[in-house]
Amino acid sequence: MNIERITLTGHFVHLVPLSEAHVPDLAAVGLEDEIWRFMRYGAVKTEDDLRAWVRELLRLEKLGDDLPFAVILAETGKAIGCTRYLNIHRSDRNLEIGGTWYGVAYQHTMVNTDSKYLLLKHAFETLGCVRVSFKADERNVRSLRAIERLGAVKEGVLRKHMVLQDGYERNSVVYSILDDEWSAVKHRLEEWLNK
Repeated sequence: MNIERITLTGHFVHLVPLSEAHVPDLAAVGLEDEIWRFMRYGAVKTEDDLRAWVRELLRLEKLGDDLPFAVILAETGKAIGCTRYLNIHRSDRNLEIGGTWYGVAYQHTMVNTDSKYLLLKHAFETLGCVRVSFKADERNVRSLRAIERLGAVKEGVLRKHMVLQDGYERNSVVYSILDDEWSAVKHRLEEWLNK
């Protein structure tokens, strides 16, 4: 699995390598409390907080653990959120898609469907993954439903999996899509995107 910076172009969004240059656009849409409530990073309330968060993702990318993307709305060319590959296991040919957030105005739109389609297609068809996983806080019903809508299979719950910035001991629900399930998932996503 050769994980490297790449731009993925979709119907509604483009996923481009995240950089500090995206911070002003991201700050314009990404400082709402509800975006960060279930994230492991704690509150992101200022542009400086967001810049520090981006720098941390870029540090993890240099270690080879993450590949972060800015989600660019095709219609405007503005960054409206972020997503990434993480927990990359090259020898096992699997990775996780996560750390995803969008500005509130772009939630419950085709933005997430298009983003996940691009990431899944690249993972299975270019990187040769046999498994792509997702995790979400069990309290985050919206994210759980979005993952299930993709066609991911619920594998279980990691109890007290993470201690969040506020001290909360988070249970994480784990889902996955396997390479032999990708064709059916791809077909469903393409039908939605082409409506």
